[in-house]
Amino acid sequence: MTSLIVSGCSSKPATKKQENQDLNYPTRQIELVVPFAAGGGVDLAARTVAEYLSKEWGQPIVVTNKTGGGGIIGAQYALKDSKPDGYTVLVNNNSSTSMHEAGTSNPTLTIEDNKFISRIATGSIAYAVQTDAEWNNFEEFSKWVKANPEKLTWASVGPAGISAFAVAQWLESIGVDYHKTKMISSEGASDSAAKVAGGHVVLGVHTVGEFAPLVDSGKIKLLAVQSPERNPLYPDIPTTKEQGFEGLTVKWWTGLSFAPGTPDEIVEKWDKAIEKMQKDEEFIKQLEKVKLEPGYLNSEDFTSEVQTETDIFTKLAEETGIRK
Repeated sequence: MTSLIVSGCSSKPATKKQENQDLNYPTRQIELVVPFAAGGGVDLAARTVAEYLSKEWGQPIVVTNKTGGGGIIGAQYALKDSKPDGYTVLVNNNSSTSMHEAGTSNPTLTIEDNKFISRIATGSIAYAVQTDAEWNNFEEFSKWVKANPEKLTWASVGPAGISAFAVAQWLESIGVDYHKTKMISSEGASDSAAKVAGGHVVLGVHTVGEFAPLVDSGKIKLLAVQSPERNPLYPDIPTTKEQGFEGLTVKWWTGLSFAPGTPDEIVEKWDKAIEKMQKDEEFIKQLEKVKLEPGYLNSEDFTSEVQTETDIFTKLAEETGIRK
C-alpha cells in the first residue's frame, strides 16, 4: 500500500518544457516554402535557415520556390493546402502578410491564417535607378517625379507588395497622386533590379542587399536608403531622412509561420531553435553574406508586430487608394 501511495504522489503531469524536450520531431524531411523567386531576400534567408537547422536537427530541409500572386500562391500552399504537422513551413514577409491584407478588400489570406513562429531577419529598403540616369540623389528624383508623375514606372511583385507601399508612402509625402504613376509587375527583387538595369522601369524599391549585385557591377545606382542610419554596405548613400524626407517608415522583414492547427510544441521547438540560431557566429556570417541583418522576434512579439504593421498599412492603403 505504501509503495502505491508513493508512486501516485510522484506522478505529475509533464511540464511544457519537458513535453518540448520529449517531442519526437522532426523525423523526416521539412519543406521551407518561399513564395517568391530565387535570389531575393526571403529566398536567401530561407536557405540560410535550412542549412543551419538541417545540421542542428539531422534532417533534410529543402527550400521550394512557389511564386506568383505577390507571394500569395506559395503562402496558400503552405498555410491552406498542406497538413498542419510542422513539415511545411512558410518563409513569409510583409508582402504575403500585412501588406496583402491591408491592400486587398477581400484578401485571399489574412494574418489570422498564419501561426507565426519567429522573425528571422530585417533589411533596409533602397531606391534604385539606372546608373546613367540623370538624377544624382533622391531629392532631384522626387522633384522630377512631381513634375512628371505619368513618366514614373516602378517594379513590384504585386499591387500590394513592399515596393507598392514604399512608393505610395513616398509619393504621399511629396504630394503626388499614386495613380498617375505606373506599376510594372515583377517576380521578385532580382527581376525588379534587372528591369531597372534594362531600362524597362524607371525605379526599383527593394532591400539594399537585393540590389547589391547590380550596384556593384555598375548597372544600377542607389539614390537613397530608408533607414535610421546610413547602410554600412554603401556609407556614401544618404538616407531618405538626410535628404529631407520625413515619415517614410516602410521596412522589410522575413520570418516563419505555420498553418493554424500546428501543435504549439512544434512552434515552440522552432522558435527556440531560431533564437539559438541568431546567436550562432556562422549564421551571422551567412546573413552578412546575403546582406541582411539579424532581426529575431519570438512568436508572441512577432505576432504583435505584424498586427501593428497591418493596422498602419491598412490606413496607408485606404488613404492612397492601394486597397482594391
